[in-house]
Amino acid sequence: MRVPGRRAAAEFTGTAFLVMAVVGSGVMASRLSPDDAGLQLLQNSLATGAALVALIVALQPVSASFNPVVTLVERALGMIDTTTAGALIAAQVLGGLAGTVAANLMFGLDAVTFSTHQRSGPALWLAEVIATVGLLVVIFGTVRSGRADRVAFAVGGYITAAYWFTSSTSFANPAVTIARTVTDTFAGIAPPSAPAFILAQLLGGAAGYLLVRFLYPTLATPAVVPSDRKVLS
Repeated sequence: MRVPGRRAAAEFTGTAFLVMAVVGSGVMASRLSPDDAGLQLLQNSLATGAALVALIVALQPVSASFNPVVTLVERALGMIDTTTAGALIAAQVLGGLAGTVAANLMFGLDAVTFSTHQRSGPALWLAEVIATVGLLVVIFGTVRSGRADRVAFAVGGYITAAYWFTSSTSFANPAVTIARTVTDTFAGIAPPSAPAFILAQLLGGAAGYLLVRFLYPTLATPAVVPSDRKVLS
């Protein structure tokens, strides 16, 4: 099956703008509120959640996963084929990196600077597992229960909240994690810390897949997810 170029382009574009929101708002927050970490996190989380809502609403008719774990679960559920999944994941990773470079440049920083922000330890890894499981339940619970038109608001709301109730601030996305290694700013993660985060996200993806299959064994209204797209996050 040939992968339509516009689907990969949508994933690249959406992930790029998502990462621009994460990194750019982190830089802006640290400059506007340099002495208040709580306010910085609030500004960062609100910008990220709002951007997710807007991007999913805009790109959902084409493709709007923006997350390799979500794409892998879509593949496991039979919503897309292996070739499509591989192409979309590649677009997500490349889009995320492009988004970080763009955000760095917008704020007068070097295009690429590896982060020195160490994020490591069992508590943070557990948080990433939990954050990813919750994200998958929100996405596929909304879609598989016949409410795909509400998924943008569900995801935006969940990510905004998960910034605060997880110790890792809910990366929950391998493409975003990779992208955040190349910015030494508020949102960055040191490259040595990234592999464990990604492994935790993949474990969360496997657990989330099993939970989704148990809670929503069938689609409530299959017509809600068009047969030529069948994606959404």
